Amino acid sequence: MNQAPSPSATILDAAPEHFAVRITAESDGHRIAVRYEGPHEVSAAVRITVRIDAATDPWWLIPGVFYGENRPAANDRLYPRFEAGARSAAQHDAFVSDEWHFRSDRAATPVVFAWPAPGASGLALSADPTTALGLTGLGFALRDGRAELSATFPAREFPVTYYGDAQPRPAEALRHVFRPGDEIMLGVRIHTLGPDRHDYARVLRALHAGSAPAAPLRPWVDVPTAAELAAEGLLRWHYDPDPGVLLETVGFDREVSGRDGAPVDRQAMHVGWVSGIPWAYAMLRHADRTDAATLRDAAVDVIDFCTRELSPSGTFWGVWYRGSGWTQSWTTQRRGLHSRTLGEATQFLVRAVAVAGYGRWREAARSNLDAVVARQRADGNLGSIHHAETGEVLSWDGSAGLAWVGALVEAADWDPRYRQAAERAGRYYARFVLDEYLHGAPEDVDLAVTSEDGYVAFMAYMALFRAGGGGEWLDLARRSADFALTFRYTYDVDFAPSSMLGVYDFGTRGADQASASNQHLHAYGLVCTREMLELAQVTGDPHYRERALETLACFRQFVARFDGDFNAYRGMVTERYYQTSCFQPKGMLLTLSHAWSAGVLLLGCEDALATGAA
Repeated sequence: MNQAPSPSATILDAAPEHFAVRITAESDGHRIAVRYEGPHEVSAAVRITVRIDAATDPWWLIPGVFYGENRPAANDRLYPRFEAGARSAAQHDAFVSDEWHFRSDRAATPVVFAWPAPGASGLALSADPTTALGLTGLGFALRDGRAELSATFPAREFPVTYYGDAQPRPAEALRHVFRPGDEIMLGVRIHTLGPDRHDYARVLRALHAGSAPAAPLRPWVDVPTAAELAAEGLLRWHYDPDPGVLLETVGFDREVSGRDGAPVDRQAMHVGWVSGIPWAYAMLRHADRTDAATLRDAAVDVIDFCTRELSPSGTFWGVWYRGSGWTQSWTTQRRGLHSRTLGEATQFLVRAVAVAGYGRWREAARSNLDAVVARQRADGNLGSIHHAETGEVLSWDGSAGLAWVGALVEAADWDPRYRQAAERAGRYYARFVLDEYLHGAPEDVDLAVTSEDGYVAFMAYMALFRAGGGGEWLDLARRSADFALTFRYTYDVDFAPSSMLGVYDFGTRGADQASASNQHLHAYGLVCTREMLELAQVTGDPHYRERALETLACFRQFVARFDGDFNAYRGMVTERYYQTSCFQPKGMLLTLSHAWSAGVLLLGCEDALATGAA
């Protein structure tokens, strides 16, 4: 596509003949002057649209919100999905449509991309997240063989509104009140794209550079203090010495629940992911740096507990519950254990062995690695869900198996088979990276596209590169990092001044949308702080360092500095920041402290300190 097409304007919900619209091409985009010439005030919206011909099999991208078809048809969790020709009310009620419009605060960067067919060049349309008309909307549609990209001022959502569950909400339509003689100025930018879908990274980098200066970082504490607070929160609130676990969630309000937390605290621990070994490893790191014996003992206790009892198939279990002990992962597959959770736990266990050197930990890690190597398919696939008793691979779908790669590489000197298995897996899963469709990493959203898929892939390919793999792995690592960064907010969302996030002036730049399914902000991107800083160093590209450090700065907000800080206790860290209308009203904060949220902040701080980045 040599030249971008010109945009067109449509007036929504009012007589268009009463509006005069002038579109002017300028060096930095298109300026749209809209003048209302009607006799009475009206409530209306303005939509700016750009069209691409020969759209036979379009690929869509709205960063953080929509990726390709977005939801596999058989996914066990419902959220918006694209399907050509899907226009019936029944399909819309099942979140299936050939046209979608979203409010801009759902998007990590307010831009919509489209490639009309495989191998074809594409276009992107970007706009400011808010204007004088209010919140901007972003959308796309497939109409009569043309891909349509649009920005709507103010926003509307169509055909239904997604609120984080399987129940569609009515379509949302915001409108601006135009009075006779009103004239407003709007702007959009049209970006031409090459046929490689990864060209989105170039556009997002440019948009980040443009928006970052208006979104200054404002951490509440420095890095050593944040580490101290997070470590205290894990030890004081999440660690339970009987039997030696990190409880997954702890309520802010202790007066209602009592110190034991039974009514609201989740009396459970995953072996990895939302609790368990990765965050005990972070505690070990902090204890070693600060000579904190009590914290070290607690970390050892947790890892001991996780490694003491393996599943009959030789891997870790998925989740421990106080009332019933160890059992399967959060999956609809009966007795299923999820590769991402097991692989991540094993990778951080291998790292913990390097710090503490306990033989029983090494034996547990080897048992996990031996089991997964034995199950690896000839093409390199390591499986996504494994049966706890038999070891049978229950699902080969998605890219969650990449979580094993880092563990295999980092334990490669224990057994030459591990490196070989990791390289086979790296080559198999490369297709997901190159297709820009990594998906299926978290246990709780089935095969959804998530930010965590990006972290998992990035850590895997950086491990392969670190082990001496060369340019092949480095390119895949860079692409995976860029995929993860599509979920990272490049601007600050506006909040109502009296909302919790508004009162504390929460800056969203550097926070990640959890997934296309779970549309809230989270801090899990700190898990690959080490890798992001390393990528910046080996490529000589400071962009990755900047993105790592802005995330670390972002989540040095809302770590409780004292008992009573934002209604939490010292060291507590939430999981969810509601930057849009999903699960809770915009501007709210989940009033639960999560073990992984404190743990990943602690890990990010320790990695930044260890590399001299903080």
